[in-house]
Amino acid sequence: MAMDSEQTVVQPAPKGGDIPAATAEPRQLLSVPDGVFLMVGMIIGVGIFKAPSIVAGNTSSGTEFLLMWLAGGAVSLCGALVYSELAARHAGTGGEYSFLSLGMGRGVAFLFAWSRMTVIQTGAIAAVAFVFGDYASQLLPLGPASSAIYAAIAVVALTGLNLAGTLPTKNLQRLAETLLIASLLVLSVAGMVSGGAPASAPAPSGSGGAIGLAMIFVLLTYGGWNEAAYLGGEVRDAKRNMARILVIGIVAVTVIYLLVNIGYLMALGLDGMRTSKAVAADVMRLVAGEKGAAVVALIVCVSALTTLNAATFTGARTTWACGRDFPLFGGLGAWRESGSTPANALLLQGAISLVLVCASAFTPDGFSAMVAYTSPVFWTFFLLTGLTLFRFRIREKLGEADPVQVRVPLYPVVPLLFIGSCVFMLWSSIDYVRNPVYGPKFGAMVLAGLVIMGVGILLYLWKGRGATPAR
Repeated sequence: MAMDSEQTVVQPAPKGGDIPAATAEPRQLLSVPDGVFLMVGMIIGVGIFKAPSIVAGNTSSGTEFLLMWLAGGAVSLCGALVYSELAARHAGTGGEYSFLSLGMGRGVAFLFAWSRMTVIQTGAIAAVAFVFGDYASQLLPLGPASSAIYAAIAVVALTGLNLAGTLPTKNLQRLAETLLIASLLVLSVAGMVSGGAPASAPAPSGSGGAIGLAMIFVLLTYGGWNEAAYLGGEVRDAKRNMARILVIGIVAVTVIYLLVNIGYLMALGLDGMRTSKAVAADVMRLVAGEKGAAVVALIVCVSALTTLNAATFTGARTTWACGRDFPLFGGLGAWRESGSTPANALLLQGAISLVLVCASAFTPDGFSAMVAYTSPVFWTFFLLTGLTLFRFRIREKLGEADPVQVRVPLYPVVPLLFIGSCVFMLWSSIDYVRNPVYGPKFGAMVLAGLVIMGVGILLYLWKGRGATPAR
């Protein structure tokens, strides 16, 4: 699960003999297999170890459960194709922040930056931290608040690590992803040969059949596909190969997710999945005993920390970029030379994430609380980003924009399918509050995310509207 929706890293100004950023050009070094591997690594994260239990609790049968994961792959593919054209039009200029600024105006871009800083990215960091906490608690429980304690420790530790300037290397990230994918395939086989689970009872009233709620967690687990759009400038023959990378990558992830969920289903049954806090560990516990469960828990913890480190690293840098663009957040635009880090942005991000962890500790499940908090805001900006494609196409027809090589196939059907999915997901994430099971537990978090986004509108009207960008 790549909880973060944008991982464009903004680097500080070059020094000394460095090549100026304006003259440096990306080199087309990536083949289709390279691009597919990178894309799969961007998508697969810790969500597949947590979300299936929640999806099972909101579906009425095993067939419906698996269809949700197929539908998630289809929606993700439509979105990935839309983002590939957007990135081709405005490559390497800040992802959604750039698309929204150029397509919808500075006000929407400001609101996105504010929401990412206070809701989307920090909520994602807290959510991943809770997955780490759930699985670390399988190894060494720390009492009733064990998951929250581990989550808080992870946020503090990785914020401190990034402040020191210690960053994950590409090889370490690739090793972690390879280990993760291999463990998922082992899990799927283990579940399939476990002997089978008893037939599931019908879902309790109010707990099954909530398709919209189930899709929130499915698409969260598919998150990260938009990162592939940023590969366009480095892929050989991008006009032909970007579409191949996107299609093959999404299909590969969909197959992996289906295999893993079939394994979960065969081992635990829908009822067993609904009640599991650490579904992967429970499957391995069934197959290989406590030692097997401990190995899986350790793998998930390592993967969660890797994801958390990447989210901490990239989130602070986009907050730093926002500080440079808007004087209201000028203090966040300071770059500390020691360790080469955006120290102020990291500290603020860590503080907000820690507050969210503490708030979620008082809910029945911290991960679900953070999904409720971030989802309406997240889908609002996904919807707006999808709409920018139509604005760019109109400008192209009017001669105000140049045509690009990478274009969405079956236009306008594919973008309309993506936008329609965003509208449905936005409504579902807000309708969370009316769900008889989840609403009373997490409805306040939905409203909190929307209120904080609304504060960003007031800030822009107060200080941001008439300000001149800092750069």
